[in-house]
Amino acid sequence: MTVGIVSYGVYIPRYRIKVSEIAKVWNADAEGIAGGLMVQEKSVPDMDEDTATIAVEAARNANRRAGIDASRIGAIYVGSESHPYAVKPTGTIVADAIGAAPNLTVADFEFACKAGTAGIQACMGLVESRRIDLGLAIGADVAQGAPGDALEYTAAAGGAAYVIGRDSGGGDSLIAEIEDMFSFTTDTPDFWRREGMPYPEHGGRFTGEPAYFKHITSAARGLLEKLGTTPEDYDYAVFHQPNGKFPRRVAASLGFTREQIASGIVVTTLGNTYSASCMIGLAAILDIASAGDRIFMTSFGSGAGSDAFSLRVTDRLAEIRNGAPSVSDLLALKKYIDYATYAKHKGKIRL
Repeated sequence: MTVGIVSYGVYIPRYRIKVSEIAKVWNADAEGIAGGLMVQEKSVPDMDEDTATIAVEAARNANRRAGIDASRIGAIYVGSESHPYAVKPTGTIVADAIGAAPNLTVADFEFACKAGTAGIQACMGLVESRRIDLGLAIGADVAQGAPGDALEYTAAAGGAAYVIGRDSGGGDSLIAEIEDMFSFTTDTPDFWRREGMPYPEHGGRFTGEPAYFKHITSAARGLLEKLGTTPEDYDYAVFHQPNGKFPRRVAASLGFTREQIASGIVVTTLGNTYSASCMIGLAAILDIASAGDRIFMTSFGSGAGSDAFSLRVTDRLAEIRNGAPSVSDLLALKKYIDYATYAKHKGKIRL
């Protein structure tokens, strides 16, 4: 039995702030920061937007794209590190908002920036065992960054939702088959936020080689070896995007070309949407991919772990693709704000 993606949806808030605007406030080298991070601007949530509202909009777009009957969804998993409640699930809000039937299982996931792909894996297991018809996996965040910290230049807001199902037998239900997956996880303290603390901290030298690069390369190579494939077997590849430099570097180290990853690089004008990062990148690829194309995706979450997936696009994608806004559509809908407005939207000004 083949398990894969039945539909997908993305939501990105329309507000943007340029990296140069943030740098100006802190008297920093704007060109040097933007060039070093390879990020020009990032998304900012509106005053009434949070992880829950973003997850709801992404889920609605996923259901709208393929005309999904929400009553068929048997599981909803929302991955985020910025759930609005410390004790109360985001997933139940999503379920109610999209009109899902109450006979379903719901849970919130947290594994830094890979909680969304962990949700995909959980849905795959339930679908493959035939315990549910469809599963909904969401990665959504309103990422945090302390004023003046390096994270503030990239921490963004956005969400992506994926409906996971199985081939109906006629071969017309899946837009992309998930050929296989591979995960790699260790206890690496590169990034954390304690309960009650408003902003996360990062381990500096741990964030690169011991965390991001080690885990992504280990998961990616593990999957390639498991499948007996090479980077040349794929048309597209997408990796977690904390900035514009890291995914390009890790792709090159694995043997993927610039052309293979170009379509999935959205961080330059979006920022790091944490749990939604590589899931939005995958959506950008699905927006343009053709039947038969193979896609390689690897997420990363601090703490630390990576999930790698191999996907193959079906004919069904072209039929449903235009049923909801594309990533490029959402990125084009933007309104720039200054730092004062940004600080108000993000709650950085506290009374």
